[in-house]
Amino acid sequence: MATLTLAHRELYRRAPDERFPSIDALIDYCREQQRESRDLWKTPAQLQFAEDDLGKVHLRTGSDGAMRLNEWSFSQFCRLASVSKDTVNRVSGETASQILRETMPQGDRPLQLLATGDRLRSVHGVTYSRLWNVDLLTAVREVAGDYGPPQTAFNEATGLYCGEQDLFAFLIDPTGWIEVEDEQFAPGFFVWNSEVGKRSLGMQTFWFQRVCCNHIVWGATDVSEFKRKHTGNIRDSLDDIRRLIEVQTAKRDAHRDTFASLIRKSMQQKLGDDANEVAKTLLKYDLGKEVVARAMKQLGDAGKPFTLWNLVDALTQQNVSLTYAGDRLDADQTVAKLLTLAA
Repeated sequence: MATLTLAHRELYRRAPDERFPSIDALIDYCREQQRESRDLWKTPAQLQFAEDDLGKVHLRTGSDGAMRLNEWSFSQFCRLASVSKDTVNRVSGETASQILRETMPQGDRPLQLLATGDRLRSVHGVTYSRLWNVDLLTAVREVAGDYGPPQTAFNEATGLYCGEQDLFAFLIDPTGWIEVEDEQFAPGFFVWNSEVGKRSLGMQTFWFQRVCCNHIVWGATDVSEFKRKHTGNIRDSLDDIRRLIEVQTAKRDAHRDTFASLIRKSMQQKLGDDANEVAKTLLKYDLGKEVVARAMKQLGDAGKPFTLWNLVDALTQQNVSLTYAGDRLDADQTVAKLLTLAA
């Protein structure tokens, strides 16, 4: 089983004003953010960089008024101009404005600017397609009415976040708990998006055993992930998001029987009584000799039988030592497949 840390990382990087107490409050905020925003299509020749009264760079685009750059839009302009953000940050606002004026690529192809109030939130080329956070959350709520945030974390965060750069929501189904051999499981998912291109649109669905006060998800299984870049008709992905939730919801009642039965069988079924025989079977699943050896030693030292359940648990604990998150996810998914051996 996997240990999921996406919500844990969000918990520690979010400022208090990016946290929301409920899904309704989050949707209201995103709707207001959309209402106050506007898309502007401008050619590079129409961009006028200058120093404001505070010594910072601001942008004018003709009659649209002055717009303040935030960290993200400033970074995007530096990348477009192929100049170092750190270098531009070390000079005066007047010099920084001149650098951007002189290094911005020219041409007739327009740029897509997103302004919210007097803040310029992002700048993109013509291939970028925006998906508003409120549209994503509305689609989620349509098919996930039974889902809500988990218990609040130690700092009272609920797992629902939105700032200028991106959105993240952690939701679980409080009605979906099942109990198997004194172990409990429930369905949940993470969903994320960025209106400014900071991150892809994505979703991760799973069944889990518990969530701690740091919003680490423990004992996750049946993990499925969906990601989509903001290109083309990104709105089509809303149907994919709906289907993922509908599939999980449809599985909920079936899982109460079939999933519970699978777990019970895995707690009883052994891959063999002999450690060497069990290790040979595990190595067929491309788990790696060292990982298998450590997991076998862990069970042997604890005096536990080589049941599928104990082996999956031990192997998942070994995967925590992998350096990269992508490698851990791949390894956890490989280990989870062992449960299908339960006859």
